[in-house]
Amino acid sequence: MTAGAGRRLLAEFTGTGLLVAVVVGSGIAATRLTTDGALRLLVNSVVTGLGLAVLIVVFIQASGAHFNPVVTAADWLLGRRTPRGYSLGLAAAVMACQVTGAIAGAALADAMFAEPVLSPSHHHRSGAGILLSEVVATAGLLFVIVALVRAGWVQHVAWAVGAWIGAAYWFTASTSFANPAVTIGRTLTDTYAGIAPASAPAFIAAQLAGGAIGTLLAVTVCPAQSSRVRADEPARLAH
Repeated sequence: MTAGAGRRLLAEFTGTGLLVAVVVGSGIAATRLTTDGALRLLVNSVVTGLGLAVLIVVFIQASGAHFNPVVTAADWLLGRRTPRGYSLGLAAAVMACQVTGAIAGAALADAMFAEPVLSPSHHHRSGAGILLSEVVATAGLLFVIVALVRAGWVQHVAWAVGAWIGAAYWFTASTSFANPAVTIGRTLTDTYAGIAPASAPAFIAAQLAGGAIGTLLAVTVCPAQSSRVRADEPARLAH
């Protein structure tokens, strides 16, 4: 393994872990500070959106700041015939680091708040509307990322992704997980942000479908502006 690949794997593990810690930790804090459901969601959404934007800025040079297997899959697929392409093996290793990082992040958040660590969630999330919400949330996320990268506006991805996820907390019935790794991590926290393990497979299937839709839409609607993006620019970005 090269030093660059090692840095990328560590960055994806750490960044995804911190993202899940932000999501779970802010959810626990909100439930302890208020019984108002709307205020809890507001706190969780604002903290998540801001935290995600900061993590993208911090980790973008090291790994592209994907934090999301769907984003990594799209990046590998779209970049495999370009100078910035990388192997399927490295993509799989990145995804594995994202999942393990998400689990570690959930454990970290629970430990900070003295909650049972790695305790399966009992919060069942199911229904056609909720699954459709995950398709929409993930499709929108991938559309934002791929469209901005193809336009050469990489510098806008951090705030745009944070804003999309923060907003999607409110306009989707699922509160916008939009990330298989985060979904897996959240199965192991029996707190506000948790999701029952039995609910996770359908969520992940919806996210994969949404990611495909969003990527295809961006490629179709937004022509690539390769002349505006250097081949060595970190165009592999966040979720």
